[in-house]
Amino acid sequence: MPKTPTSTINRRQFIHYSTFAAGAAFASGPFLLRGRNLNDKLNVAVIGANGKGASDTDGVAGTGQNIVAICDIDEKNLDERGAKYPAAKRYRDYRKMLEAEKNIDAVTVSTPDHHHAFASMMAIKLHRNVYCQKPLTHSIFEARALTEAARKYKVATMMGNQGHSSSRVRTFAEMIWAGAIGKVREVHCWTDRPIWPQGLTRPKDVQPVPANVDWDMFIGPAPMRPYHSGYQPFAWRGWWDFGTGALGDMACHVMDPANFTLQLANPTSVEAQQEGNTEESGPKWSIIRYEFPRRHAVKNLGGENVSPTDYALGPVSLTWYDGGKKPSADLMGLAAGEKMPDNGSLFVGDDGVMFCETYGEGPRFVGKSKGKVFPTPAETIARAPGHYEEFVRACKGGVPAGSNFNYAGPFTEIVLLGNLAVRSGKKIEWDSKKLKAKNAPELDHLIHRQYRSGWSL
Repeated sequence: MPKTPTSTINRRQFIHYSTFAAGAAFASGPFLLRGRNLNDKLNVAVIGANGKGASDTDGVAGTGQNIVAICDIDEKNLDERGAKYPAAKRYRDYRKMLEAEKNIDAVTVSTPDHHHAFASMMAIKLHRNVYCQKPLTHSIFEARALTEAARKYKVATMMGNQGHSSSRVRTFAEMIWAGAIGKVREVHCWTDRPIWPQGLTRPKDVQPVPANVDWDMFIGPAPMRPYHSGYQPFAWRGWWDFGTGALGDMACHVMDPANFTLQLANPTSVEAQQEGNTEESGPKWSIIRYEFPRRHAVKNLGGENVSPTDYALGPVSLTWYDGGKKPSADLMGLAAGEKMPDNGSLFVGDDGVMFCETYGEGPRFVGKSKGKVFPTPAETIARAPGHYEEFVRACKGGVPAGSNFNYAGPFTEIVLLGNLAVRSGKKIEWDSKKLKAKNAPELDHLIHRQYRSGWSL
């Protein structure tokens, strides 16, 4: 039986560190700074009421908090959600809502990607706690800006990659850190997305704007264009002006076990193969390869206070697949006729191969180590009380959420770097500190996008 490396913190150390972190947060938490009692309910405003907005609203309300305002550009969505939360005031423009509602403690942001940074930044600057859906932002620059703003204004934050709150990704990390497959050398992550059209050019026909839709507000910081049902309400993810494609939609889920377990940081390069990418729309499929150098363990990562081992911190390559592309079935050791899972990750180490599903669940030995038995390691990472419960606890001065912006911001930078490679057609030599493609300065406009007049961070 391999020994658990001594660099992994023990339970006594973890309790000590967790108590210290919770105490620090309690003393300076934004909720308490505004003179509220820890047992009071949060007053939560919702930005984006349909789809994930609906589930985020219900999720936060399900923890016992007050939904005091709802914002959506679609009046039908407002009417539907307003019927469920009749005490909530209704808005079409989140800027007006945030200015008008002085009693808000927290906001949820569940809009199309191109609004994430704007809604979140405005709330942060007003000292409101922020829960924002994945991907955290639409551009790499925005991810860095939100990370820095959250630190400056000392608000509680969380990205909506719900798998990070589960015990499953923590169990998976503990297995890797305990040496289940030795030093990890490569990771392969894949998804069945996109399930919306991509590889498109701009529609030539012009459609009337539905009476229930505020089209100017939907466009927001993006370049103005005529309304088309191919953009809104469903297929916006496939358009570069509004979404971030299959990678942006799913990598913050599927890549999270790798990002957390291996503490990915400062990729040196990224390159992509793809088919169908256009100036307007993401590709039909892509394969993206990141290279990461040796890294140092980051203490107090997110809210988990973890200490990974050398099994997780050596140089590693990570390859992303979407649009039906997947890694070699030989790596997984599939039997004849056995189907590759639609979403998942393969971790390849010196002493074996492990597979996990979308959120780190279902870990098992596959390929050359299929059938291997490894003892369940001791729990060294605190378990979350639940996804929305974790955010609420942080808002009330408790332990920071695991996927707070200190974690989610740098993670989103890595994810969106893949789209930079897709759109450029180049192998990108990356300078993480300066947010620059060292070999392609002409890509600056994609790293820090230009905003429509009247919009700025």
